[in-house]
Amino acid sequence: MMKPRTKSIKALTFSAALCASLGLSFSANAETIEVQKLKHAGPYPVANPWMADSVNVKGEKFSMEGVLDSPLSFTLLNKGKEVSAAQLLADKQDALHLASFCVSNTQRTKATIAVEGLEQYRLFVDGEQVAVNGDKAETILTPSQHTVVIKYLTRKNASSDKKSIKLTVTAANGAPLSVGDAAAKRAYNIYDVICAPNYPSVSISPNGKFIVVRKTWVDRKGNNHSISELRNSQTNRVMATFEENVKWMPSSNKLYFTQKASDSSIAGEEKQDGTLQLITINPLTMEREVLAANIPEGWFQFTPDEKTLIYTLTTEGRKKDPQVYDVKEPEDRQPGWRERSNLAKYDLASGILQPLTFGYHNIYLMDISADSRYLLIGKGEERLTKRPTTLTSFYRLDLGSMNASSATTPKVETLIEKGEFLNSAQFSPDGKSILVSASPEAFNGIGKNVEEGQTPSMIDTQLYLMTLSDKKVRPLTRDFNPNVQSVEWSKVDGNIYFTAEDKDCVHLFQLNPKSGKFTLLKTPEEYIKSFSLASSAAEMAFSGQSASNADRLYKMNTKALKSQLVDDLSARELKDVELGECKAWNFVNSRGDTLCCRYYLPPHFDAAKKYPMIVNYYGGCSPTSRMFQSRYPHHVYAAMGYVVLVVNPSGATGFGQKFSARHVDTAGEGVAEDIISSTQAFCDEHAFVNRKKIGCIGASYGGFMTQYLQTKTDLFAAAISHAGISDHTSYWGEGYWGYSYSEVSMANEYPWTNKHLFVDQSPLYNADKIHTPLLFVHGTADNNVPVGESIQLYTALKLLGRPTAMVLVDGQDHHIIDYEKRLKWQNTIFAWFAKWLQDDASWWTEMYGDEKM
Repeated sequence: MMKPRTKSIKALTFSAALCASLGLSFSANAETIEVQKLKHAGPYPVANPWMADSVNVKGEKFSMEGVLDSPLSFTLLNKGKEVSAAQLLADKQDALHLASFCVSNTQRTKATIAVEGLEQYRLFVDGEQVAVNGDKAETILTPSQHTVVIKYLTRKNASSDKKSIKLTVTAANGAPLSVGDAAAKRAYNIYDVICAPNYPSVSISPNGKFIVVRKTWVDRKGNNHSISELRNSQTNRVMATFEENVKWMPSSNKLYFTQKASDSSIAGEEKQDGTLQLITINPLTMEREVLAANIPEGWFQFTPDEKTLIYTLTTEGRKKDPQVYDVKEPEDRQPGWRERSNLAKYDLASGILQPLTFGYHNIYLMDISADSRYLLIGKGEERLTKRPTTLTSFYRLDLGSMNASSATTPKVETLIEKGEFLNSAQFSPDGKSILVSASPEAFNGIGKNVEEGQTPSMIDTQLYLMTLSDKKVRPLTRDFNPNVQSVEWSKVDGNIYFTAEDKDCVHLFQLNPKSGKFTLLKTPEEYIKSFSLASSAAEMAFSGQSASNADRLYKMNTKALKSQLVDDLSARELKDVELGECKAWNFVNSRGDTLCCRYYLPPHFDAAKKYPMIVNYYGGCSPTSRMFQSRYPHHVYAAMGYVVLVVNPSGATGFGQKFSARHVDTAGEGVAEDIISSTQAFCDEHAFVNRKKIGCIGASYGGFMTQYLQTKTDLFAAAISHAGISDHTSYWGEGYWGYSYSEVSMANEYPWTNKHLFVDQSPLYNADKIHTPLLFVHGTADNNVPVGESIQLYTALKLLGRPTAMVLVDGQDHHIIDYEKRLKWQNTIFAWFAKWLQDDASWWTEMYGDEKM
């Protein structure tokens, strides 16, 4: 056997940068990389103890090597200096040292790390100690950048002979590998998706001078963290951080939060342990004040005059016998269904809590008028015998009609009685109109814009304006293609601001309700996550990300309509990361629809090579957006050596009502053809795709699409269905939202009225047509799509002798949330694709074995 050749890295940082710029990596079949540059921290002197005895209680003699097992924080390396391997033993004293370097790999591989010349040391990979046998340690490296730390001991009485220090890393099976320090660019990995901080929400003060942004993240041990950052919007600097989820008062530019009195740290305040305090913070002085010392538990909202809290209080209905119980309605299977909400007002001056509504229907607060007089409230009730199965009534409750000196029932005006296809509403700034969010079929279909014979998608959200004086309704977005999401009506300029799905983006828009003019606000981001308007200033704050960057925070003057960067979280989180390119690519299907697609290329992409490809889609009622940190992380797939094609087939919102209506009453027909034909066309246009190594993946309705696609084509070499629907009839009746989602996808059709949709279009009844290796992954506690949907088709394929596997995630619902389980779930996906698309079954075998059972 030939001895493995050794590659010498003369200058580590330079070599890593050169490798990145040339699109190279240090790799070959079982080649060995020699590490010559490391980051070093130390020395940290240690001394011999006073020898009261020659041995300890176990009869052991003292050895200085034992100090290697004492704690020494690896964060000391953050201030370390670059040294050569030959300098590791330059110190001549009894001392501990730390030395580190990084290893990057795009494929899962077994690696051997050899440390020659050091006698007393411990070896750690990503913080975990690795057993050393002789001078070598073996470890499994999943695709990522890994930090290798050597904790070693030098001795003042060591031999004066100069020792040769040699550090090498060898990857098995020729897996691509590169070695560098933390300053070198690395590949994007799954920990960047799960653990990276993000800005899920932002809120601006009434005067626009301060911004609060919520920052959340998960550490590498799976612990969730969340803080609120208070920023000065003029200087952009962070003024304070709070563990509490602080919010802005409506008009006084103070923050507020609640806490138990026993937790209070406010000096001079009388405390009654266990009571709930309402506390304000002055952002200029950071002074805290107890605004109310004993408020009720529950969700509340301030009236704009800050004198009253409007509470939503819940009452629990008759409890079920946990062993034998009846079910009142299909949704009575859901936890909390028997609870009912009603409204109450809490007077901050007197401390009196006054009920406002009463009954067994759910009553909820939608808005409070700017003058604090009126509440806009809603009531929901079921009507299971006809679509839609939920009816909604809107009311205006007059707080001003309640006499402060005597008990008076509030006056309530009915605005909409048992309306269909309604979502929510809010007052206009002058209180004379309400802005209603609803489906195209609301108000007898005055907002519909579909072709003859089409049924609109219920979730293609439209805006309507109702004048309260005459109850007349005007559709605002009938000819506006983007799908409305979050909405705020500005009290400063009278314009309506909202986010909307705009093809595969989520953009910010301004709507002038008088002229009907829409303005797309020019923001640097493709996916706006949250925005907030100042109530008394022409200022806005928002957060967002794009296909190739993480979260950023912005402000905007709503007169100038120009975005200004406040904080670039992405730049900090991705400063050491090298991403491949993401490019737009459109495809015109056989019906003339333009499908909005995009594709991701691996870092160091070489068009002369052939790459395996992963196709991702949803295929249901929503687009697969350009969100960066998704659960199906496109850049992570690309970093593992795949081309990734994202397809938004017909039927998704954000492209207009005619386009989204193609989802209704089709059960995959047309959508599958879109995915298949666009994939084939992409391969025709891009010779770098290995057509024999194409995989596909989708979740929920996308999981159904994965299953359904395999009944239509042998295009794919591997497929993954997460929480997919295999039988429309069983899903319709068993899922928590099965029948109600069918109102969207199977409008006015039922299992007993349309066998074609519910049976013929179900993958289970076409199982014999599936030949693609198909992996089912599913949470065992999935209440949306019950796990039986995967079990059914998996069983069918096993009986048919087809290549398949099923991995169940214990105790997880529709989304895999638990940190450790999510990592294993993601690794399962990576391993399945590696097995079938990269001809490397080692990862799958490592996780699940290859035994015949």
